[in-house]
Amino acid sequence: MKDESARKYVFIGIFAFVALAFILKLLQLQVINTEYNKKFADTYAIKRIVRFPARGNILDRNGKILVGNDFAFDIYMQPDEAKPIDTVDFCMLSDISYEDFVKVSRAAWKRIKNKEASKTEPVPIVRDISKEDVAIIREKMTKFPGYYLEQKSLRRYPRPIGALILGEVAECDTAITNHDPYYRPGDYIGKSGIEKSYEKVLRGIKGVRKVFVDVKQNEKGKYLDGAEDTVSVQGENLTTTLDADLQEYGEMLMSHKKGAIVCIEPKTGEVLALISAPTYDPNLLVGRGRKMNYPTLLLDKNKPLYNRAIMDGYPPGSTFKVMQALAGQQEGFLVNETKYPCGGGFRISAAHTIDCHGHPTADLRYSLQTSCNSYYCHVFTNFVRRYPTPSQGYAAWRGYAMRFGFGQNFPGSDIPNIKKGNVPPPEYFDKLYPGHWTGMTIVSLGIGQGELQANALQICNLSCAVANRGYWITPHVGKKVGNKVVDPEQFKKNYVGVDDKYFDVVQEGMYGAVNLPGGTAYHIKLADIVICGKTGTAQNPHGENHSVFMCYAPKDNPKIAVGILIENAGFGGTWAAPIAALMIEKYLKGKTSRPSMEKQMMEKDLMNVIKRSTTH
Repeated sequence: MKDESARKYVFIGIFAFVALAFILKLLQLQVINTEYNKKFADTYAIKRIVRFPARGNILDRNGKILVGNDFAFDIYMQPDEAKPIDTVDFCMLSDISYEDFVKVSRAAWKRIKNKEASKTEPVPIVRDISKEDVAIIREKMTKFPGYYLEQKSLRRYPRPIGALILGEVAECDTAITNHDPYYRPGDYIGKSGIEKSYEKVLRGIKGVRKVFVDVKQNEKGKYLDGAEDTVSVQGENLTTTLDADLQEYGEMLMSHKKGAIVCIEPKTGEVLALISAPTYDPNLLVGRGRKMNYPTLLLDKNKPLYNRAIMDGYPPGSTFKVMQALAGQQEGFLVNETKYPCGGGFRISAAHTIDCHGHPTADLRYSLQTSCNSYYCHVFTNFVRRYPTPSQGYAAWRGYAMRFGFGQNFPGSDIPNIKKGNVPPPEYFDKLYPGHWTGMTIVSLGIGQGELQANALQICNLSCAVANRGYWITPHVGKKVGNKVVDPEQFKKNYVGVDDKYFDVVQEGMYGAVNLPGGTAYHIKLADIVICGKTGTAQNPHGENHSVFMCYAPKDNPKIAVGILIENAGFGGTWAAPIAALMIEKYLKGKTSRPSMEKQMMEKDLMNVIKRSTTH
C-alpha cells in the first residue's frame, strides 16, 4: 500500500511540474515576451494596410496645373485569407467580366505557386472603381472574405494638352517589381515623359497602418493604438519650364496635321512647348477608360502615341545650311564675300542636278536669305576636299554637326527617349561606296538631305546655338521641385566650336530671310517683333515634301527659339514659317495680330497629302 501511495504522489508531482512548466511558458509568451504577441497577432489577427500617397502635381512655369489628382478605388485579394466566393455576384458588383476575373486570379496563384510572390502579398483584382460607385460596393464587401477595397489617386488633366511630354502613369510590370523593393504588384509608376523622369520625387512615400480584423476582415480597432503606423507623404510638386498657354495654342495650330513644334528659351535651355501632332486627350488613358482607349490609339494609322518632336527622324533640309555657313567660316575658306554661281542648280553629273530657284550669284548672307541649294553644295564639297582624304574631310564636317546637337540624344536632359537622329560616320560611306567616294558622292548632305536624320528638338536647338552666338544649353523641362529650384548647372553649356565673330553674317542672313524682300519667309514679317529664321523643305520619297522652319526672336536679346516640322506640307515658308510666327507672337505678346493667318493655319488639313513637289 505504501508503494502504491508513493507512486501516486510521484505521478501527481510529475503532472504538477509539467502543468507549472506550461503555465510559466504561457506567462512568458503572453505577458513577458510581447514580441511573440506581436508576431502572433500579425499572422492571424492583424492586417497591414499600405497607405498610398497622392502623386505630386505637375505645374507649368506660371504655376498653372498641368497634371493633378483625383481618387478611385481598387479591389485587392489577400491570398492567404481568401475564401471561395460567388464569382458571378462579385463580377456583377464590381463590373468586370468573368473572364478577366479568372485571368487575374489564376495569374496571381501561378506566381505564388512558382514562388514569385508570397501568399501574404495583396493582388489587385479590380482596378479604378470610381468614387461614385464605391459606396454600393463597400456595403457588400463582407460577402467576399479575403477581398478588400483600397483607395488610390488617379491622374487628372484640367487641360487636355501635352499628353506625350507629360507622359503616362501605368501599372508596374514584373521587371520593375522584381528589382525595386519600393514597388509591389499593382503599384503605379511613371512610364514615360515627365512622369518617368521625375518619378522618384512625384511618387511620394508610402505609409502603413495596422488594424485588428475579424474573420470577415472587418476592422476592429488599431493595433497598438497606432504606435507602429506611418503616414503616407504626398509626392512633391514639380514646376516645369512649359508654358501651358503656348502648348495649348501650338496644339490648336497643329490640328489636322502631322509633325512637331519645339520652343526653347535660348539663354536657359528651358523647353517652353513640346508639341507632337496628332495628339490625344491624356484623360483617355486614365482609369478604366485606358483599357478601351489605348488599343484604339495604338492602332491609329496616324500614330498619336508617337512623339514626333523627339522620336522621329526627318531630313533637316535647308535649315542645315546655317550650320554649314558657320562651319565653313570657322574652317577659314568661307567669308561673306565668297560667291558661288547658282544657274538653277548644282550639276553632279550629266544625268543628275540638284535643283535650285535660279538666283543671281550669291554671297554668304544672300545665300541664307534665299536658301540657295547650289551655294551649299559648293560649300560642302570644298569643305571635304580641304583635307587629305574625303573620309577625313567628312569626319571634320560631321564633328561640327555633332557639336550643334545633331546625331545625339542630349545626354543629361530630363526629357526621356530622345532619338539621336543620324549623322553617319565615315565608315558608313566606306562600306556603301567601297573603294572610292568623294564629297561630290554625298553632296546632298550639304543641303540637309541624304542620310541625315533629325527631329524638331534638334532643329530648335540649332536655332538656340545661333541666338546664343556659339553655345546651347541642354534642353530640359524641370524648373523646380517643391520649393527648390532645379540646379541650372545640371544642364550644361555646350559650345559648338565656332568663334563669336562668325555669327554676324549668319544672323544677318536669317534676318533677311524673314524681313527683306526676296527672303524665303518674307510674308511672316512682323511690324513689332524682329524674327530671324531659316526655311527648309525636306525631301520625302513617300509623298509631298516636309515643311521645316527654325527661328528665334527678338533679334536682339532672344527670348524664344522655335523648331517646327510639318509632314507633307511642301515648302518651309508655306506652313511651318507662319505657324512659328504665330507661336512667337503668342508667347511674347499673349495674343496674335493676324487672325486670318491664324484661322488658315488652324483649319488647314494636311493629314493625307500625297502630291510631290520640287525640293528647295
